[in-house]
Amino acid sequence: MPKGLTQDAGWQIGVSATLPFPRSVVWDFMVSPEGIELWLGEGAELPPAPAKGAKFETVDGVTGEIRSYRPGDRIRATRGTTTVQLAVSSSGDRSILRFHQEHLANAEEREQQRAHWQSVMERVTKELS
Repeated sequence: MPKGLTQDAGWQIGVSATLPFPRSVVWDFMVSPEGIELWLGEGAELPPAPAKGAKFETVDGVTGEIRSYRPGDRIRATRGTTTVQLAVSSSGDRSILRFHQEHLANAEEREQQRAHWQSVMERVTKELS
């Protein structure tokens, strides 16, 4: 089976980085309106502590819905035909930010999304600095 292709979730990609900020700082930014737009897309809005089933739409017309929300830990959401997960964990006085996306169409979309998530990670780091 090719790298990035799984039996259950199809094509998927994961990108992570250790950031020099406490977990709470990273989490608070990622669930802020600015952070939400960075990872779900421009125009996406979520209520504070969104419940399962909360819906959003980007300015590009991409729709999605929250599948699970664990405050301070992770958010799992559909985004179009894919599923995206944002997770934040502690590593001493730093934190690890992870993005995982599954149900991608093919290897080409997987590579496009790798570049996308790497860009998001760079923007998050810049915004937090």
